[in-house]
Amino acid sequence: MKTVFKRRPLITAVFVTALASAAHAGDQGDPEQSCDGNTFQMVECLKAKTARWDKRMNVAYQQALKDAAGDKQREQLRTAQRLWIQYRDANCLYYDLGEGTIARLDAGECMRSMTETRAKELENLGHQ
Repeated sequence: MKTVFKRRPLITAVFVTALASAAHAGDQGDPEQSCDGNTFQMVECLKAKTARWDKRMNVAYQQALKDAAGDKQREQLRTAQRLWIQYRDANCLYYDLGEGTIARLDAGECMRSMTETRAKELENLGHQ
């Protein structure tokens, strides 16, 4: 009986994370792939989603550079993007340094969600 109770928090955490990831996948316009499975598979899935958002962010960033109103605005965007990347990486490292395997999932979701948000922000620069 003790064994069941020891496993329950881990099983519950993985289950809740899988549900959250699946629900979040629908929110981000990427329903074809939900991040479920074992921890390794979930982390790899989040990395793949982050890579897709990173690619989209870079396209939007390049377009924003082209659309900038002069050299000063262009340089400010470059500075802001470099600082944003430093912030994202430091912020998500905080989660990665947590305890247990859930920390890797939290860090992966942090990278994915922050990159998605920044990509959308850059895409909307010209539409405000």
